[in-house]
Amino acid sequence: MSNNIVQFNEEIIKGQIKELVRGSVEETLNELLEAEAQKLTQAARYERSEARQGYRSGHYDRKLTTTSGDVTLHVPRLKGISFETAIIERYRRRESSVEEALIEMYLAGVSVRRVEDITEALWGSKVSASTISELNKKAYVNIEAWRNRPLQGGKYPYVYVDGIYLKRNWGGEYENVAVLVAIAVNEDGYREVLGAAEGMKEDKASWVSFFQWLRKRGLDGVKLIVGDKCMGMLEAVEEVFPEAKYQRCTVHFYRNVFSVVPKSKVKNVAKMLKAIHAQESKKAARDKAKAVIAELRAMKLPEAAKKVEAGIEETLTYCDFPSEHWTKIRTNNVIERLNREIRRRTRVVGAFPDGNSALMLVCARLRHVAGTQWGCKKYMNMKRLEALEQQPARRWQRMSDKVLDTAVGILAGAVITGLAMLAVQYIK
Repeated sequence: MSNNIVQFNEEIIKGQIKELVRGSVEETLNELLEAEAQKLTQAARYERSEARQGYRSGHYDRKLTTTSGDVTLHVPRLKGISFETAIIERYRRRESSVEEALIEMYLAGVSVRRVEDITEALWGSKVSASTISELNKKAYVNIEAWRNRPLQGGKYPYVYVDGIYLKRNWGGEYENVAVLVAIAVNEDGYREVLGAAEGMKEDKASWVSFFQWLRKRGLDGVKLIVGDKCMGMLEAVEEVFPEAKYQRCTVHFYRNVFSVVPKSKVKNVAKMLKAIHAQESKKAARDKAKAVIAELRAMKLPEAAKKVEAGIEETLTYCDFPSEHWTKIRTNNVIERLNREIRRRTRVVGAFPDGNSALMLVCARLRHVAGTQWGCKKYMNMKRLEALEQQPARRWQRMSDKVLDTAVGILAGAVITGLAMLAVQYIK
């Protein structure tokens, strides 16, 4: 019975059909090329005609990727006339669109292996890893130009900084290298990626160099720098931006306190710390901090109490700014989200062959994110900050007016008194 059953090899049939379609496409395209050449020369191949505009000079082959697979085009060579075909032009457009798509996929965080699979599904053949690498090198030129672009957002009152560590090859050994990242909120209330640079490690020299580079590119009007507590960074802020205040990220502060708290008590301690930064004023927050410190000591957590006592003040700088901005300037969450995007992409790569490739991939990711809604959506209403800055001037004006009114009153009284005395003397 089984001998009478007809069996088909599905894979072989699919392959044969695909090859048949590919061959048909190839044949059709080459016939179209010949027709275009004949139309341009106004004569068929080997035909003698007075109307002929040019002469044939053989062919050259060119590959064209189609959804049916790669086909070979036999492009006619012409003498006395240029051969410009719509087919080749479409090929060029396709080539360009494929290149752009590959770069976009890479910047969006798609792995090289996945890019190969996607290109095979879309265009009928895989794009090799070497091709992807070459396209990325071309993209690096544009990325480097973007990284060093002049900052044209005006003033940047709020700046967020952080360092992210990646593995790179150094003298044949792999070690961690810090990539310093800075973003800001400009005077119009929009977030902007300021830049990234390789810092080797988060020491003072690296941060000073980074801040000076940002300043040369146009970073100005900085009022607050938000970041984790890093002595090198703090010293660099004092040197490069002496007019700016420093806000220690409250989330990093909490983590530092949790490091000396038993796991069973972390949840309760977290509520206590959050209560400090939920107060309506700096004075109230300080008073709450004193109560929390006392409670931590009562809970027999002296190390946690010491950390809170030593570091609480630098976490309250945000209170000097508009209350509407507090939740967005007391943490480094806005840059931590970007760091997660960077880590998601860099995890695919693993260890980098050099520092430049690591920096370029980080910048590529930052550039991609900056071009999305992230950088186009208003983040803060900066009129609140303007109004707060004008308050001291208004108070001074009111004080000046009072002093002037008082002085005028005293002067007027003295004049009247003097006139009265003169009048009395005159009457006598």
